[in-house]
Amino acid sequence: MLNINLQTPKDVRLSIAARAKAQRLALNISQKELAECSGVSLGSVKRFETGGLVSLSALLEIALALGRLEDFGHLFAAPEKPASLFTPEPKKRLRSGRRKI
Repeated sequence: MLNINLQTPKDVRLSIAARAKAQRLALNISQKELAECSGVSLGSVKRFETGGLVSLSALLEIALALGRLEDFGHLFAAPEKPASLFTPEPKKRLRSGRRKI
């Protein structure tokens, strides 16, 4: 079955930002505290949470500070290939002999 993803990069960016903000709030951490413990500027934290705009390095630092760095381990992992699509079908064995007419 085909998996059609209708999300745009902007949708994904905003979704990640919203989940990071929810994680920060669940940990009862202010934006300023997150900036201090991650080493990311307060302005970058605010820009990330409102528009999802942040450098990859800053995103990884924020994820580390929020205890979610391990989530990036699967980002570009090799997908599992379904056997039916990538394994050749076994060839049928031809029988020798005369054909019946």
